[in-house]
Amino acid sequence: MTYWRKGAWIVVLLVSGLLTACASHTGCGTPEAAPVVVDERPAAPEPVSEPVAEPEVVEEASDFMDLPDGTRVAVSADGSVIRATVGFGFDEAEISSGDFRILQEHAARLNRNRDQSVSIEGHCDERGTREYNLALGERRAMAVLDFLLANGVRTSQMSTRSFGEERPLDTGSDEDAWAKNRRVELRYE
Repeated sequence: MTYWRKGAWIVVLLVSGLLTACASHTGCGTPEAAPVVVDERPAAPEPVSEPVAEPEVVEEASDFMDLPDGTRVAVSADGSVIRATVGFGFDEAEISSGDFRILQEHAARLNRNRDQSVSIEGHCDERGTREYNLALGERRAMAVLDFLLANGVRTSQMSTRSFGEERPLDTGSDEDAWAKNRRVELRYE
């Protein structure tokens, strides 16, 4: 044999000897698999479930009602009509604290019925110029709109309009008549 062939045989013998030694030794080669542990505890019993009663379907009262004259009004939980008029003091555009609850009820209905819209109409008494009363009626309507916005109603559900002194509830010329005419009306569409 040639020198090169003898050297190759020696390398092959050494490598095969090494592989045989590693296979019989636990420190070489692939690691041993971890022992399999079997849980011999008894399985927990299945919980017994009681039949669940179906919840009663309670028909929720409608938040709005159409009156015979075609007017749409907001309705409270007991079925009564929620007042749709907010009064104002002379030459004022601030909502009185007594009207907060009424406006909160309107806001709650509008929040539950996002497809419902409302027109907020500002009115004044006959005192003052036409231009002044139109501007005051607009400020009153905007005060109600701002209140409803602060209570979660979407801008897209509301519009404002001022009639000034043009649509009085009471045509009298005394303080009682004037007090009725200083108002904002909420008209559902």
